[in-house]
Amino acid sequence: MTREVMSYDVVIVGAGPAGLSTAIRLKQLKPELSVCVIEKGSEVGAHLLSGAVFEPRALHELIPDWKEKGAPLTVPATEDHFVFLTEKFSIPLPTPPQMHNKGNYIISLGVFAKWLASQAEGLGVEIYPGFAAAEILYHDNGAVKGVATGDMGVNKQGEKTAAYQQGIELHAKQTVFAEGCRGSLTKMLFDKFNLRKDCDPQTYGLGIKELWEIPAEKHQQGLIIHTIGWPMDSKTYGGSWMYHFENNLLSIGYVVGLDYENPYLSPFQEMQRFKLHPAVKKYLAGGRRISYGARAISEGGLQSLPKLAFPGGVLAGDTAGFLNVPKIKGNHTAMKSGMLAAEALVEMFQSGDPSAKECATYRQKFEASWLKEELHGIRNIRPSFHWGLLPGLIYSALDTYLFKGKAPWTFKNHADHTSLKRAALMPKIDYPKPDGVLTFDRLSSVFISNTNHEEDQPCHLQLKDPSVPVQVNLPLYDEPAQRYCPAGVYEIVQNDKGEPRLQINAQNCVHCKTCDIKDPTQNINWVVPQGGGGPNYSGM
Repeated sequence: MTREVMSYDVVIVGAGPAGLSTAIRLKQLKPELSVCVIEKGSEVGAHLLSGAVFEPRALHELIPDWKEKGAPLTVPATEDHFVFLTEKFSIPLPTPPQMHNKGNYIISLGVFAKWLASQAEGLGVEIYPGFAAAEILYHDNGAVKGVATGDMGVNKQGEKTAAYQQGIELHAKQTVFAEGCRGSLTKMLFDKFNLRKDCDPQTYGLGIKELWEIPAEKHQQGLIIHTIGWPMDSKTYGGSWMYHFENNLLSIGYVVGLDYENPYLSPFQEMQRFKLHPAVKKYLAGGRRISYGARAISEGGLQSLPKLAFPGGVLAGDTAGFLNVPKIKGNHTAMKSGMLAAEALVEMFQSGDPSAKECATYRQKFEASWLKEELHGIRNIRPSFHWGLLPGLIYSALDTYLFKGKAPWTFKNHADHTSLKRAALMPKIDYPKPDGVLTFDRLSSVFISNTNHEEDQPCHLQLKDPSVPVQVNLPLYDEPAQRYCPAGVYEIVQNDKGEPRLQINAQNCVHCKTCDIKDPTQNINWVVPQGGGGPNYSGM
């Protein structure tokens, strides 16, 4: 059957800060352009997850009168604390300059994205949530022609049901991929156009977030606390945040670098036991958890940025890796990358028909921007922690205060999936059982993430070789998918003959992408489920 076709000047995949900023800047500079944004979440913001302390630098440039237009930046950062944790004690440390938050705001990224979407629609941008881009379309000459949304109403056997709806082709003169971390289509573009040939492998962290309502006497609106140290061992990169939001709400989370070595480590369980530390527990006691989520973030920085443009399209935001790890911020950098992409694309439109052409000036604009300067100055800090916590802290201090980010060297990054050691060589970790008050299990956590998928659909977590989990990963690594997934998607169970098999509970998936990143054999391919499925991070 021939699919319906909709044609635009620019199609943008992803309604996050990068995609929406791209759309707004395009319409500001060239209002006559037809611009469409598609979003796999059920609504704008449904799949967005961040701490989040927001630096408004890019927003000042994009929408200078954002205060008058009602941007939801209402909680100014008031106080910063940086703390080293041991198992029982907390030791205050000097707050690094990258983590000073004067002039920044504690926000809900989902709420902010909805506001950005309203600004884009006011300029004439068409936004379609619930439509997952499942396929890249190409011209005969190999250039990107656009994307196609996935078919709906297909059952587990791949058969059309009574609810079947065919996907739509979205054709564009230029397509912007702003899918967020580890974009499923962006991975294909990396291979198709060899975009990663001149950069290091991307590295990642997994952030686990909970939103708590805490007693008023323990709440200090605008207070920001970051910790390092316990519960991570000295070789594993990780740290926490606690942001005192409005209405007695506390955003609390833990990030674990996905280059960890021990296959028995569970990022979810590390987050749970972190909350039992006396310095953390004192805020949560008497409160209640109201929401949960998890998302991978790109940590590779400047040296892991791929080629940003290719015939027919560009990359923007965290799908390319524009995240400032020492700042623990990626929203302002994502927005700026989208703005630079839009400015370069507009120049292409003004000089003629840009169909199937490569936007070469995008990289040039990045190289001349404050975004490049910011990422260059911190490029060695995250990689220095490959040596361990104490050496990483020492080097980071030297890099920040002595070299001021201008050291004449750049450290290399290495792919996270290569770092796991065999289970027989690593100690098992004894995690405390959840108490249902401060700590919880994964299934009850997924429940409050409002995650929902149509169960009778093809599994969107695809195994390249179905034999690998039991024949390779189980004997070598005790199948780490059982522990690195923060949603209980992967389980080793017994079949009718008492033999182990991997069970995939795809309906639990919160779209964090960790399995796609950390699987030691790179056997799991995360693709989009039918449109609108996944978490719904309302207010997160």
